[in-house]
Amino acid sequence: MRAIGARQFLPTGDEGSLVEFEAEMPVMGPLDLLVKVRSVAVNPVDAKIRKSLGAEPLEVPRILGFDAAGLVEAMGAEVTGFSAKDEVFYAGDVTRAGSNSEYQVVDSRLVARKPRSLSFAEAASLPLVGLTAWELLFEQMGIDPEGGDAGKAILVINGAGGVGSALIPLARSAGLVVVATASRPTTANWCEALGADHVINHREPLRPQAEALGITEFPYIANLYDTELYWETTADLLAPLGSLGLIVETSRPMDIGNPLRLKSPRIVWEYMPARSRFRTADMHRQGEILAEIARRCDAGSFPNIVTRIFDKITPENLRTAHEAMENGSAHGKWVLNEW
Repeated sequence: MRAIGARQFLPTGDEGSLVEFEAEMPVMGPLDLLVKVRSVAVNPVDAKIRKSLGAEPLEVPRILGFDAAGLVEAMGAEVTGFSAKDEVFYAGDVTRAGSNSEYQVVDSRLVARKPRSLSFAEAASLPLVGLTAWELLFEQMGIDPEGGDAGKAILVINGAGGVGSALIPLARSAGLVVVATASRPTTANWCEALGADHVINHREPLRPQAEALGITEFPYIANLYDTELYWETTADLLAPLGSLGLIVETSRPMDIGNPLRLKSPRIVWEYMPARSRFRTADMHRQGEILAEIARRCDAGSFPNIVTRIFDKITPENLRTAHEAMENGSAHGKWVLNEW
């Protein structure tokens, strides 16, 4: 089968950074689905994994990619709830070959039927960021998805990124007052289109902008960009007993000192691949969450977050997308459609 992978870390300007090659068909386990991949999306973590490969070339290129949508081709002996030719979407498993291939094997517990109202390309944009946003808000930060925390304010740093694009509408659906950050007219408009109540500029001090809105502290802050850069700012703006949600790793140990310690905060990290990586007993939750997101899409209560679609899955298009992930020039989700 055709696949696109990386042998080593090279800059995206080098044609060798992502190459097409002939890969062996993956082998299914009893709980696996074999999926014919129709569309894939690109995330910053894809570029981070490529960078982690180092300078020493691998014998076989590593197939990258999390997000995919496609058709079920075959099922393991213990799979239930799926049939051949089902249209599905999922975010995959960091311990296995990625989605940038014609066929992929994925644990059925991580998979859901794609939204009927969306194309394969639109559906492929959702899994990683949808799962990350849902788990961060509703499982890690303790926000009630049924509206029990309605009226409380959340600050979303980097609202126009992939995760922010999923998190803003989910936070609004829970009744929160959403204050998102963006720095360009295009990204500010995108946050507003997603449902943000207010948009402030993260290139300027955040406290004066929040106070101009009448907000002196936030019960919830989701920092979706740079944990270290905004550490002091989030410590200042977080309300006592508030929840601080993080998704970006740090380059050094962080000092959880005053004033943050005095506020007795909940500080949580969200890493979407954790359930599949550690084979947790509740890894089936990811399939359930995706099914709920699909239901919301079909009900018209979750937006299309695609901002660019490439018409072919090729090394050239993947390199362009990886470069955008690395330099932060993209907003929303970028998708590659069809082999």
